[in-house]
Amino acid sequence: MNSDTQKTALQLRTLVKKSGELELSLVSMPIPTPAANEVLVRIEAAPINPSDIGLLFGAADMSTATVAETANGPVVTVRIPDKAMKSMAARLDMSMAAGNEGAGVVVGAGASDSAQQLMGKTIAVLGGAMYSQYRCVPVDQCLLLPPGTTPAEGASCFVNPLTALGMVETMRTEGHKALVHTAAASNLGQMLNRICLKDQIDLVNIVRSKEQEDLLRKEGAKYVCNSSSDNFLPELTDALVATGATIAFDAIGGGRLAGQILSCMEAAANRTAKEYSRYGSTTFKQVYIYGGLDTRPTELVRDFGMTWGMGGWLLFPFLQKAGPATVARLKQRVAAELKTTFASHYTKEVSLAEALTLDAIAVYGKRSTGEKYLINPSKGMAE
Repeated sequence: MNSDTQKTALQLRTLVKKSGELELSLVSMPIPTPAANEVLVRIEAAPINPSDIGLLFGAADMSTATVAETANGPVVTVRIPDKAMKSMAARLDMSMAAGNEGAGVVVGAGASDSAQQLMGKTIAVLGGAMYSQYRCVPVDQCLLLPPGTTPAEGASCFVNPLTALGMVETMRTEGHKALVHTAAASNLGQMLNRICLKDQIDLVNIVRSKEQEDLLRKEGAKYVCNSSSDNFLPELTDALVATGATIAFDAIGGGRLAGQILSCMEAAANRTAKEYSRYGSTTFKQVYIYGGLDTRPTELVRDFGMTWGMGGWLLFPFLQKAGPATVARLKQRVAAELKTTFASHYTKEVSLAEALTLDAIAVYGKRSTGEKYLINPSKGMAE
């Protein structure tokens, strides 16, 4: 970067207006000067995760999206249904940056030794606002990537890997021995499958198509249940009996699946029960909802006794609760296995402007398994 000539750079921002419109645009922002323990990163890769889509689009009805060209690039305007505006109240007329994680090259560093040691290095960053051409971040939010690692290979170092590891850590901490995961053919699901294979943990994978089932079985998954199959519930119960899984992490959220998992866990527990209880099995069953691929209400049919729990699970509260030593251990594992266990795959790499085309939004906005996009904010930048 020529700091003498370039003072500003583009950043993708999302804005919910009181008029009931959501606006996505590229805004020219000043390039900051790093403080003593900060580095300036030229961002070259940032994934579009479901959590990012939630911030980008809010409660907007994407079927109403239109686009207009400006000097900075496309501006996307989308209507928000009147009934959904209440959920957007906390962010009205507040322009927000997006992008939880990314990777790039350090092009500026503060005076501290730890900052100076990263100068010129390729790093991964967790700190928000990653859909930016340049990002200034504290050193402790950076992960030095192994030599030979590209920004694209390191872009998804944090959210998916630490979520998958966090699920296993939660399973162990809460005294379970095996786990269930939905939307299991996603990038995250494939990572979790590789972790469980490597660590010899039984994992029940729930998918939504035969193609996804075949993909996971090809990668070595032993227990794969297709929710679109007529035999889904008996097959899920059989897998739960075989594994003893009593904790599940559900990316779907809405509909009946979370409740069906609890019901099948109860049925699995009762197969080996030695005596009858009118309150159901004494085996504790836990489902954590960590996503919202299905935005409908969560439906429960209370046929799983009284020994159960359902709640939310998010990465950042987990990391805060886990503590610095555990987080450091998990990050070290990610770095060591970045190109194997934690490898990510993307459908397409796009620039900031290309990410705001209606064709691109129509693909990654669906949040479909196997259609993950990678933004390269530096794509097309003049040197």
